[in-house]
Amino acid sequence: MSKLRAAGVALIGAPTDVGASVRGASMGPEALRVAGIARALRGQGVDVLDTGNLVGPDNPWQHPEGGFRHLAEVVAWNRVVHEAVAAQLGAGRLPVLLGGDHCLAIGSISAVARQVRAQGRKLRVLWLDAHADFNTAALTPTGNLHGMPVACLFGDGPAELVELGGFSPQDPALRAPELRQIGIRSVDPGEKRLVRAAGFQVFDMRAIDELGMRIVMERALEGMDETTHLHVSLDVDFLDPDIAPGVGTTERGGPSYREAQLCMEMLADTGRLGSLDVVELNPAYDVRNRTAELAVDLAESLFGKSTLMR
Repeated sequence: MSKLRAAGVALIGAPTDVGASVRGASMGPEALRVAGIARALRGQGVDVLDTGNLVGPDNPWQHPEGGFRHLAEVVAWNRVVHEAVAAQLGAGRLPVLLGGDHCLAIGSISAVARQVRAQGRKLRVLWLDAHADFNTAALTPTGNLHGMPVACLFGDGPAELVELGGFSPQDPALRAPELRQIGIRSVDPGEKRLVRAAGFQVFDMRAIDELGMRIVMERALEGMDETTHLHVSLDVDFLDPDIAPGVGTTERGGPSYREAQLCMEMLADTGRLGSLDVVELNPAYDVRNRTAELAVDLAESLFGKSTLMR
């Protein structure tokens, strides 16, 4: 059963794909609900409050301006996400953001970082993704902001996003010792230079192949203690597309079902989970909602379901 330390879980739907390269992630929250995410978490003994869907601007589907695509809309969505996540944290609930594309993590993680710092606690963010998401307007011609959230959280991006929650380039929402990326297998050449310069730990697929998921997770979780707030940002394209086809940006060679389950079980074992993003689920590319069902299956494990007798 769940080791949840919060009063309960709050599901927050953010039905938008304004930061993405293809349409469809806006349908992700409903696909997760149809797959039974609330029922699954209640089955782990968790009190679940579904707050419904946030409201933001439509996707105008326009070309980038000034190096960023749909910047005004991305800012608006991240502001409502930030406030919704902050409100649930303030109420003592564990916010679960149902995306929507991964640009929304700017809003959720900045809200978490704001509360954690105000309380004098530690933050650990595990970014489970096929992509490093550390692009900038100078590096990518598409301007798609779902490829830039980590850079923005590190202080490199549009002021409206970098400064969300009262942060700044000099005092960003996220710092290198607080972040671990797992499952990475697609990084642009210029992006690699920025990631190396930023100095956070990246456990790419070669690391998982060579070390195994258990050792990777042990290393990613090192240094956590009772004062640590653990935020998990799960991009569904973290998984191999053979088992999770319902994403807009597939990258072959991702974690298998059992590797992903072990990852979730080890996160659950810490008892430190404080917030969660589930993003980039795209039902337009899915097969009979099986990717959403897999995401719910993983969420169950993250909240305490084990495939073994423990």
